[in-house]
Amino acid sequence: MNDSSVLHKILDRARWAPSGDNTQPWRFQILAPDHAVAHCFDTRDHCVYDLDGHPSQIAMGALIETAAIAASAHGLALHAQRRHDQPVERPVFDLRFTAQNELRPDPLEAEIERRSVQRRPFSTQALREDEKDILSRSLPAGYSLHWLESPAQRRAVAGLLFRSAKLRLTTPEAYAVHRDIIDWKKQFSDDKVPDQALGVDAATTRLMQWILGSWSRVQFFNRFMAGTWMPRIQMDLLPALRCAGHYALLAESPPKTVDDYVAAGRAVQRLWLQLSALKLQMQPEVTPLVFARYASNGMAFSQQRGSSQAARAVRDELISLLGPDLEARTVFFGRVGHSPLARSRSLRLPLERLLQPR
Repeated sequence: MNDSSVLHKILDRARWAPSGDNTQPWRFQILAPDHAVAHCFDTRDHCVYDLDGHPSQIAMGALIETAAIAASAHGLALHAQRRHDQPVERPVFDLRFTAQNELRPDPLEAEIERRSVQRRPFSTQALREDEKDILSRSLPAGYSLHWLESPAQRRAVAGLLFRSAKLRLTTPEAYAVHRDIIDWKKQFSDDKVPDQALGVDAATTRLMQWILGSWSRVQFFNRFMAGTWMPRIQMDLLPALRCAGHYALLAESPPKTVDDYVAAGRAVQRLWLQLSALKLQMQPEVTPLVFARYASNGMAFSQQRGSSQAARAVRDELISLLGPDLEARTVFFGRVGHSPLARSRSLRLPLERLLQPR
């Protein structure tokens, strides 16, 4: 690698990695033709869903895996190393690329930009056993999938998500996140989530836009107008029922460190890209995991009365669904199924806006 053009191409692909609410918590710095630095950050200081920065760390892992897959198309192997002298809230990763003549392009490279979130209901057609086997084999060593596919299991997950969503829609801390990350009247968005990708009908979308204009409106509609019901039915209950099934992505042991969550993110991205290669759609369902971990850690996360008790109920329901061992080892949760590609989606900031000077 004598010039940085190949590295630019790799980073231009890597920027398509998924991140919570399309925050893209990274900026790049090119130090040499074979050496880039990813300056990352989490959003725990203002996002209630980014518990201890772990969801952002999973996104960082997805970024690194995407860079590795993109590099393989150029016959390059990636070695990523976190700088341990940096604060955990702002991890820094050295990305070094070396030529390997025997390295073949990863077939998942073709799915990097095509992979996206589909929040609308899927077909209930079950996944074939060979499809599930391909998905399992796409994972790095140490990770496995636990499936919840039967009608009874889908109903149980739907109930869990429906109750978890009430917390999401009734706490001021979550309201602040929703207010800031939705790009209204948009089909695509470079740095937010376009409202047309939310998975609700046009009338509900417009009502949500008006209600989210102020917390007092949210409180009024929640108290007197059953304001959470329609969004929960359309965004949580129906999608959970209308899918092939739900999965828990399991690590060998409960994740504890930044590097554990980064490694989990690499597994998440490989799984998601493989789903895309199989023409399957996926939607993350991680909110119950977050609220359950708040409860398990005894951490208050909202000024709203009753929120901690509600989070404990979500945790207990999740443990009932998975069992205590699997619940502790779950690093990601989602639903999958057959569906057309989403017509509205988050895009990414252009690479030039993500690059920092040396």
